[in-house]
Amino acid sequence: MTQYGALRLWAVFLTIIGVLGVLAAAAGTLILAFEADGFWQTLGVLLIGGPVSIFLATLPIAVAQALRALADVGDTVAAR
Repeated sequence: MTQYGALRLWAVFLTIIGVLGVLAAAAGTLILAFEADGFWQTLGVLLIGGPVSIFLATLPIAVAQALRALADVGDTVAAR
């Protein structure tokens, strides 16, 4: 039995939030690309705005991985 269930629960919660955020950022990028008023604005949205927004949307997934790794380390140290 692990003592780090709360960390793992938060990791799952943050992963779900992160996946939903990435999907929303991708959809928002596509919608904004269709709404842009010119070739260069569309290109800017797709080449600059899209990757930046999707990168920022992945931050909860990175935090979730860190929490999961912290729980794994805690379980390993507690077993010794």
